[in-house]
Amino acid sequence: MADKIKWVANTMPKSDDAHLGIMSLEHVASARAFHESFPQYSVTPLAKLDALAADLGLANLAVKDESYRFGLNAFKVLGGSFAMASYIAQKTGKPVSDMTYDYLTSDELARDFGQATFFTATDGNHGRGVAWAANKLGQKAVVHMPKGSVKSRFDNIAAEGAQVTIEEVNYDDCVRMAAAEAEECENGVIVQDTAWEGYVDIPSWIMEGYGTMASEAAEQYAAAGVERPTHVFVQAGVGSLAGAVVGYFANLFPDNPPTFVIMEADEAACLYKGAVAGDGEPRIVDGDMPTIMAGLACGEPNILGWDILRNHVSVFVACPNWVAAKGMRVLGAPLSGDPRVISGESGAVGAGLIATLMESDEYADLREAIGLTDQSSVLLFSTEGDTDPVNYRKVVWDGAYPSC
Repeated sequence: MADKIKWVANTMPKSDDAHLGIMSLEHVASARAFHESFPQYSVTPLAKLDALAADLGLANLAVKDESYRFGLNAFKVLGGSFAMASYIAQKTGKPVSDMTYDYLTSDELARDFGQATFFTATDGNHGRGVAWAANKLGQKAVVHMPKGSVKSRFDNIAAEGAQVTIEEVNYDDCVRMAAAEAEECENGVIVQDTAWEGYVDIPSWIMEGYGTMASEAAEQYAAAGVERPTHVFVQAGVGSLAGAVVGYFANLFPDNPPTFVIMEADEAACLYKGAVAGDGEPRIVDGDMPTIMAGLACGEPNILGWDILRNHVSVFVACPNWVAAKGMRVLGAPLSGDPRVISGESGAVGAGLIATLMESDEYADLREAIGLTDQSSVLLFSTEGDTDPVNYRKVVWDGAYPSC
């Protein structure tokens, strides 16, 4: 028998919402202008799944497909690259609007800034993005991966010229390792979306960078004739992506925000644990986190993202592996007329969850709690493609992690 989906309504007391401004429309526009300066930039597709929406009994269902982002098969580069640019802007005393691709790859940057070494921890996608950006901008990168990381993700990072290792510790310990090494290195910088006391600037810039994806999706949704999604489902590891997406849409529709649903891997559901506790304080999951959703296997919340989420999210959901696997199959074998989306384990959990909620009365209570009906317009984010091709085939071809 498959493990159950767990969920909890958000009953936490509100804070003063001091961090919502990180995802202001102005900040996101600045990050998007930076990304648009790259020759590799293009808007990633919004896959409108009209046949699936009709089959599930929804008005609209759309998936932002980040497998096309900068040729890197994942969205993460948006955050790391903008954080690096913002750090350089701060160090050179220039406005971030001057941090165009042309400037950052010029001899002038070498004179103004020189070269730094950017340290990071990753399950794969963030590290590849940092390594790619460092490579393009003439900087150095050192990347640490947690135990169990797959070779294909390691190889993709190494191919960008970064120094990369797989360590015998979990993701959160790799973060501490990278931070300590950056501290000891001349011109060393830690680039991590996990915020902690005294380390908030770079995580906030990473979140702003993720806003490019959210702002593109909002424009694409409107262009498709839907003013706004009624529901936004977004997955979470440390909560930076989730905080960025929720924060952006809360600012975009301040008087009528969508219903926000946060999804985590059940083995690493630190945000869910915090919501269950209900006091507004973050909780930590430690030790091994054996989930196929490697990008979500993070046990220590970003305190900035957490604060946004506690103020604006309706429910927190802890998802077993089969939910992500179901989503991979749903997106990979679409109904007639719908586009195919190649979505990896951490990208497909939203599709698996929405399909389960609409098909199964076992979770009718959750469906009703968030008001899913035939009038609902649902937005999902497929944050990665098949970044682990071997496991992708095991799930989609061989039926690994069945739902029953």
